[in-house]
This record gives sequence, C-alpha cells and structure tokens, in this order.
Amino acid sequence: MSSSRLALLLFASLLGSTACTAKANPSSAIPAPDVDAPRTSAAGQQTAVLSGGCFWGVQAVFQHVKGVISATSGYSGGSAKNAEYELVSTGDTGHAESVQVVFDPSQITYGELLRVFFSVAHDPTQLNRQGPDEGTQYRSSIF
Repeated sequence: MSSSRLALLLFASLLGSTACTAKANPSSAIPAPDVDAPRTSAAGQQTAVLSGGCFWGVQAVFQHVKGVISATSGYSGGSAKNAEYELVSTGDTGHAESVQVVFDPSQITYGELLRVFFSVAHDPTQLNRQGPDEGTQYRSSIF
C-alpha cells in the first residue's frame, strides 16, 4: 500500500472518529504480509469481523478502503442475547465492539485488510483499550 493511500486512510479514520476518542498510533510501519492468499480472478465476497477499540472509528476506516463492500458496526463474542450499547458499555456482557467487513477478494486480500487494521484502525499493544476508551469491550479480537 502506498504511503499516500495510507495517509488518506488515516485522514478518513480521523474524520470518522468524531463519536470515538481513540485512534491507532503504531510505533512503526506494519509490513506487508509474508503469507497471504492471492487476489482472486473473479469478483466475490468474503467476511472478516475485527474488534479493536471503538467500532465507529474502525468502521469509518474500512468504509474508505477499495475492495470493501460494506463495514457494519456491532458486537461479537458476548453472552447476552440482546447486546445494546448501554449494556455492553458496562463491560459485563463479554462482548467486543466489532466491525463486520465484507470485501471483494479480487480487489483486496485478507492480509491487506489486516495491514490496514493494524496500521490505521487499531493499536494492538493497548490491552482492553484504545486510547482513552477503556474496558473489555474495546479489546483486540479477530473473529
């Protein structure tokens, strides 16, 4: 990914994070994946669910990535049947704020998605938090 494309994604994440106070700030550039599936020759759809801080900020980043069909905020990994923001915010349900990313593997690979996630959307070195947002609902997870 070019540095100008990465800068554009960072700018998009900052614009989209008005409801969140967190943003990733990794100490070094994330390298391209050593092992990754090649882009497919035909268009299609695959899904990844990523958790890493405030879901609105993560969603805002992926809405601007070429090859992403949709990015939808929600909750993953919890035990409550009806996850609602106020309930999940207590940290007692086991849920993580997550984003379902549907992408076209002919335009972007799973490894490239993860590179965006760790370069722009999330800093995995912050346990159960992302910037000032704290709690187990902000933990790092890939479903």
